[in-house]
Amino acid sequence: MDFLLSFVKSLPGAFGQGLAWGLMAIGVYLTYKILDLADLTVDGSLATGGAVCALLITMGYNPWLALAAAILAGMAAGFITGFLHTVCGIPAILSGILTQLALYSLNLRIMALEDVLKMGEAAAKTKATLALNVDRNPLLVSSRFIRELSARNPLLLLTIIVAVVIGLMYWFFGTELGCSIRATGANAGMARAQGINTNKNKVLGLVVSNGLVALSGALLAQYSGSATIDMGRGAIVIGLAAVIIGEVLLDKLFRNFALKLLASVIGAIIYYVVITLVLRLGLESTDLKLLTALVVAIFLTVPYWKERYFTKTKKEVKTDA
Repeated sequence: MDFLLSFVKSLPGAFGQGLAWGLMAIGVYLTYKILDLADLTVDGSLATGGAVCALLITMGYNPWLALAAAILAGMAAGFITGFLHTVCGIPAILSGILTQLALYSLNLRIMALEDVLKMGEAAAKTKATLALNVDRNPLLVSSRFIRELSARNPLLLLTIIVAVVIGLMYWFFGTELGCSIRATGANAGMARAQGINTNKNKVLGLVVSNGLVALSGALLAQYSGSATIDMGRGAIVIGLAAVIIGEVLLDKLFRNFALKLLASVIGAIIYYVVITLVLRLGLESTDLKLLTALVVAIFLTVPYWKERYFTKTKKEVKTDA
């Protein structure tokens, strides 16, 4: 009984984290499912979004302006990956790794920038953590109010932001430019034959994707109360887990593009609910990466086995009949 009560009390926190990470899952969905690219930039761009947002908030800037700056920083990271891939001819997965590595050093410097500006050369030029305090900083979302029935509850604003993002993505990918990006991911050769600039579309897709990832990082930094250099470590795996869970569980029900994006967000929420449950059962937090890998492997295996074995069985039954 105590276990169930403790688990139920922790659900709002799981929903809050799931919504924030769901924005990152939408970004991963755009590259993984729409562009058909393996983009590993997200591990770095999520931390970049958190670092930029936390820096500006601690410097006294409006948190909405900080969110916008974080999105622009993430878009810049996506542009660099796209440039390396399309102009320099580096494979997409290696381009993402290179950008991610560069962002690690850059993020350390971003979080130390305020100290450098205030103290000059005497200050440390790198910083691994930048703390935010809801009592001192005007945060948009904070986990402190997750159980309150008030406008300060982060679930309300996170839900609104997720809805707005899904609406914007639905509109954008319904435009001519958005459709050309989808065509690029579906069949780049055919898209080029139709006169579509596939390289430009790949860069644009990576820019939009990493902008959303950075937005997620900015909200997570506020929600958790700090931006850290390692906050994006393993983000691509969590994003893939959310996308795959949503696809496996809701693919037959959610056929509309907007609903498919929503499925990724729901997948992120389910992922964090499962993580919360497992932690309550006594799993060490250091084993979370192992659990995430197992979850992704299982949900990747289910569709494959379903298509290979169960579909084949049905066909054989029809043939015998």
